[in-house]
Amino acid sequence: MNGVVRAITIDREVSSADFRSAMRHLAGGVSVITVGRGRDITGMTVTSVSSLSVDPPCLIVGINRSSSSWPLLKRYGFFGVNILNADQLDIAERFTGKDGLKGAERFAGAEWTARASGVPLLAGALAAIDCEVEDIVERHSHAIVIGRALAMKLSSRSAALAYWQGEYVAIDRDEDAIKLAEVSVPARRVRRRI
Repeated sequence: MNGVVRAITIDREVSSADFRSAMRHLAGGVSVITVGRGRDITGMTVTSVSSLSVDPPCLIVGINRSSSSWPLLKRYGFFGVNILNADQLDIAERFTGKDGLKGAERFAGAEWTARASGVPLLAGALAAIDCEVEDIVERHSHAIVIGRALAMKLSSRSAALAYWQGEYVAIDRDEDAIKLAEVSVPARRVRRRI
């Protein structure tokens, strides 16, 4: 065993701007998180949704605790995850809040349904998932919300809306597979170098 002990200094000062720039390299699916019931509703656009487990079906989402969605999520204990298709860019933009729309105003111009929890779910989303809050981990400006799927509706659509490098990007399974096939080198022509 080596008896040498070294003091390692780690620079823990990463600026918010640098961190934001680094995270722009991480492509993320675009979802709208919806909360509340009746006219007491709001929502927000996020790229922080991820699967947690399949059995039971659970997911996680990061939510800014200063958002208008936070108090309603805590009050009601339910939320919707609406995974947007490539044609729903206008909905993604509306739920960012940049245009000044608040609460129920953000839901105008789209068709919404509700399941057992009463949370609005977007008709035509790639997937609309009704979730019950199982746990909340609060850290810094955000909270990690663990939600258990109560019900879901899937679409037959295949083109997703993603966010990468500060831009919305459409990802279409069929079209993108064709493009990749056109530019791919046939496997028999590729040689491995050792």
